[in-house]
Amino acid sequence: MSLILASRSTARQRLLRAAGVPFVVEVAEIDEAAVKQALQAEGASPEDAATLLAELKGQRASRRHPGRMVIAADQLLVLGERWFDKPRDLAEAAGQLEALSGQTHRLVTCVMALRDGARLWHHLESPRLTMRRLAPAEIGGYLDSAGPAVLGSVGAYHLEGLGVRLMARVEGDHFAIQGLPLLPLLDFLRNHGLAGP
Repeated sequence: MSLILASRSTARQRLLRAAGVPFVVEVAEIDEAAVKQALQAEGASPEDAATLLAELKGQRASRRHPGRMVIAADQLLVLGERWFDKPRDLAEAAGQLEALSGQTHRLVTCVMALRDGARLWHHLESPRLTMRRLAPAEIGGYLDSAGPAVLGSVGAYHLEGLGVRLMARVEGDHFAIQGLPLLPLLDFLRNHGLAGP
């Protein structure tokens, strides 16, 4: 039986598909903004937030598919104490890029496997990315070239595309940067007979 991927992320779907893992997408809607706001008010760490958000998504999808393995993930962009969300429009995208310009941020990424609503396994990664110092004209030029696709990504960039031109340094797993720590996930799936050799 194929996996359930509880994510609408095209990047996560692309990574799993390229690795030859069969799956079915089951988008699990939760109020991420409200959960993040409550967690920040409680002083939770970004790691705890990414883990809980992945678990909530996975539980929702898992309950609809008894006995099936569900993979869920979440990613937070963290700059100092600030947690970023996906920009709502290109003006907000420009503001995010201005804030990240010349700074090092983290992409706290959690992937989790659940069955019947129970967490079986999870893995956290926190790649660090340093953005070049960008002039306003560079930000405008980048957004003109990249277009509205940047609105689907927290931080308004895709490292696997034009966003790589914004970076001065990248430290950590490139799969995790794209939203899915793929190698540890594949290891887990192999151990459960859900991925090839």
